[in-house]
Amino acid sequence: MRVFYVVTTPRAASYRLGQMVIPQMEAGTHGVEVVGFFFFDDNTLILQKGNPIGERLARLAKEKGFLMMMCDGCALERGLAVGTLKWVTPDGQGLTEPNEVRPADHVLEGVKVGCFPDLYREIAGKVDAVVVL
Repeated sequence: MRVFYVVTTPRAASYRLGQMVIPQMEAGTHGVEVVGFFFFDDNTLILQKGNPIGERLARLAKEKGFLMMMCDGCALERGLAVGTLKWVTPDGQGLTEPNEVRPADHVLEGVKVGCFPDLYREIAGKVDAVVVL
């Protein structure tokens, strides 16, 4: 089974990923093929260089080729991205062409910044189940 994780609840990245999912993936016992992770809110903070949990996840992503993406608005609010909201204007209007946004220099290599249209394009046809943590 191919699983995609949405990491949104408080401490999901530091506890559920750091203490459960990542160790199982490292040991080869997780039991599913992980397609990727989409991070929201403070969970994005583990994606900074030097964060031990983020570094472990980035190493796995490089080895296994899965997606690591963080919400553009969440990343911008926390100084983890540079640019502007990708698919929405500052006053809340949707866009038909994306704005530019990219990870800040202190974010782990390979992490993407985006919103739902980007996520859907990245995982289309690759996922059997979505798990929200």
